Amino acid sequence: MLKPRNKQVPFKLLSYGDSVTTKFGVITLTAFSLALISLVTQFLNYGAIRRLNNQQVPTLIQLSSGETIRAQSVPSTERSNEVIKKFVSDTFIRMFNWDGLIQTFNERGEAVTKPDDGIPITEGSRNRVTSRAYEASFAITEREDFRASFLLKLAEMTPNGVFSGETQISLIPRFISEPRRLRDGRWEIDFIATLVTFSRNNNAGEGIPFNKTITVEAVTTPQNPPNETTELAKKIYAARQAGLEITQIVDLDLRGRNN
Repeated sequence: MLKPRNKQVPFKLLSYGDSVTTKFGVITLTAFSLALISLVTQFLNYGAIRRLNNQQVPTLIQLSSGETIRAQSVPSTERSNEVIKKFVSDTFIRMFNWDGLIQTFNERGEAVTKPDDGIPITEGSRNRVTSRAYEASFAITEREDFRASFLLKLAEMTPNGVFSGETQISLIPRFISEPRRLRDGRWEIDFIATLVTFSRNNNAGEGIPFNKTITVEAVTTPQNPPNETTELAKKIYAARQAGLEITQIVDLDLRGRNN
């Protein structure tokens, strides 16, 4: 006697409704599992990308000269210690190295050295600053006429013999401290140097201490000004190319700092 075949019981897929076949249920479970795995993978990739961004991985950048350098993104008010130290050093060397000469280009584009007549700061005054010092002074802030006051003092201490070729003055840096952060976008740095005066009667030179504490702040400066920009504006941008400006210059006082 033949026994009746057991009816196949449809597979229910987490539902109180109609039943589905076992084959369809397996396919559905597989698709759901794959979708879940894909979602988890996307979350993992997102987390990995965020970690890489936070690590600020250096990027290779090729300059127009063909040189390749490493760079990394930083906040707009952040500057590295190396950038701050180089900005201060380059600015002061340009402002306090006086030889009475300037370099220009002739009609054929050849470099030509000629005497520097200097730039008078006030009309009718005999006091002048060198052309390079004037250009470098644009690294100083214009707030509260600080740059104008600085140029007046600089003109008073610049000997007229510089422009006649009788005197040369060189700034010899001895020590530049690591920048000290005062707040976001503002630092102070110690600059210890010697200002040496050479003359026709004294080729050995006479040095005086030049020890200052300089405060600098982060600023935004056009890096690639358009060709229509004036020559003076280009010199201003060049002096502030590091994205910094000098806001204070005072005599170095280590005793006052220790107290």
